[in-house]
Amino acid sequence: MRTSAEWKALSESVTLRGQAFIAGEFRDAVSGETFPSINPAAETKLADIASCDTADVDLAVTAARKAFDSGVWSDLAPGDRKRILLRFADLVEKHGDELAVLDSLDMGKPISEMISVDVPDSIDCLRWTAESIDKLYGEIAPTGNDTLGLISHEPAGVVAAITPWNYPLMMASWKIAPALAAGNSVILKPSEKSALSVLRLAELAKEAGIPDGVFNVLPGFGHTAGKALALHNDVNVLAFTGSSRVGGLLMEYAGQSNLKRVWIEAGGKSPMLVFEDCEDIEKAASTAAAAIFSNQGEVCIACSRLYVQSSIRERFTEALIEAAKVYRPRNPLDPETRMGALVDKTQLETVAGYIQSAIDEGARVLTGGVPVSTPGKGYFVEPTIIGDAQNHMRFVQEEIFGPVLAVGEFSDEAEAIRLANDNRYGLGASVWTANLSRAHRVSRKIQSGMVWVNGWGGGDSTMPFGGMKASGYGRDKSLHSLEKYTDLKTVWISL
Repeated sequence: MRTSAEWKALSESVTLRGQAFIAGEFRDAVSGETFPSINPAAETKLADIASCDTADVDLAVTAARKAFDSGVWSDLAPGDRKRILLRFADLVEKHGDELAVLDSLDMGKPISEMISVDVPDSIDCLRWTAESIDKLYGEIAPTGNDTLGLISHEPAGVVAAITPWNYPLMMASWKIAPALAAGNSVILKPSEKSALSVLRLAELAKEAGIPDGVFNVLPGFGHTAGKALALHNDVNVLAFTGSSRVGGLLMEYAGQSNLKRVWIEAGGKSPMLVFEDCEDIEKAASTAAAAIFSNQGEVCIACSRLYVQSSIRERFTEALIEAAKVYRPRNPLDPETRMGALVDKTQLETVAGYIQSAIDEGARVLTGGVPVSTPGKGYFVEPTIIGDAQNHMRFVQEEIFGPVLAVGEFSDEAEAIRLANDNRYGLGASVWTANLSRAHRVSRKIQSGMVWVNGWGGGDSTMPFGGMKASGYGRDKSLHSLEKYTDLKTVWISL
C-alpha cells in the first residue's frame, strides 16, 4: 500500500478525462455543454464533464448498433471474446492504483476501500465472466426421433447500463462484464457525480482490443442522457442500479418505447438481527459498524436497521458504540482512513435532515449526529447511531444512504422476522445466531434477495447479487447475470 504522500502525488498526476467516449474516440457533447466534477473531500473542481443529451445518445446507439450488426464483436467465437476481456482485466489490474485514485477523488471514498474492495472485485468480475463465456452450452430438447429441437442463447444487441455514484468502477464492471462477454455492444451512462474512472476504463477497453463502437461511455444526467437511453427504440436491454423511484421511471420509459427489457437493482434498507445466542458479541458489533459506516453508509446493502434481542441489547449497544470509534471522517487519500466524505452537499443535507427527523420523532442519538466539516473543507459527517428506533419512524423506513444506524430491539424470533420484513425494500439482511436451525428458519422467512448469516456483505463472482420487493429484481454477477443480456432462441428442425 502506498503512503498518504504517495497517493497524494498520484492524485496530482492522473489525467482527468471529461469527454464522452463514442465509437472509439473521446468527443465533446454535441451541445458543447459541460458540468463540473467536484472533489467532495475538498469542495474543489476536478474537471469539466461532457453533459450528454439526446443527440449524443443517438450517436452512441448508432455506433453501437453498427458495431453489433457488423459482427466484429457479436460474431466472434466466445473464446476469442474471452481472450480480449482477459486482456482488459489485466489492464485494469495494471492501472488499478490510478483507477482507485479517480474514484476516491470523485466521490470521497477511502483509498483503502478502493484498493481492498472495489478494484479487486472489478478485476475478478471481468476475469470470472470472461472465463465463463466459452463454457456455457446450448440445449437439445427431448423431442421425437423425427425432429430436432435446439435451444441457444444469442446476444441481445445494444445494451444500455446506467450505474450509480457510490461504487463507480465496481458497479460498471458488474454490468459491462456479462454484457460484453455475451457479445453485445454496450453504452454505459455513469452517474453525473462520478464519471472519471469509467471514462478511463473506456480507454483501457480499446487498448485491450475491444472494437470501436462496442463499448461507449456517455456521462450526463439521468433526466437527459438516462431518459433518452430508456426511450430509445434501438436499445434492446437497459440495466440499472440506483433508486427505486428512478427504476420505476425507467420501466415506464421502456413501456413507452420498444418494450426493452429493464433490469432493476434498486435501493435497500437492510436489517441486521442479533439473537441472544450470538457467540461473539464483539465481532457482531464490529460487523454491524462496518455494515453501516463503510463507504460512509453510501451502500445499497448497508444494514441501516439493527434489531437486537432485548436480553443482550445493553451489552451489544456498548460494544457497537466502541466499534464505531474507528470510523472517523478523514482525508480519503490517507490509507489509514476508514470513512471519507459524502458525495456532495445535497447528500450531506439529506443525511442531516434524516437525523433531525429521528430526533423529532422521539429517537435518541447515542453517538455522532452532526456534520464535522466547515464550508470549503469537505462534506463530512460523523458516524451516527440512533437508539429507541421504532419501525413507524421515517428514518427507519426510508433509505438514507449515509452513516446513520437505527437501533431497535425484539423479544423473540417471530417479532424479529416481523420487524425485518416491515419495510418496502428487500435487498439484503444479516442474521447472527449460533443455532443452525434458527439460521435456516429466519433466512427463509426474511423477504430479501440476499441473507448473510454471522456476517455481512460476503460473496464473490459466483454468487448473484440482487433483491426483491422495491429493491428490484435484477441480478448482477454469477452465471445468472448472463441471462439478462441474451435472448433465448429455439430452432425446430423436421428430420
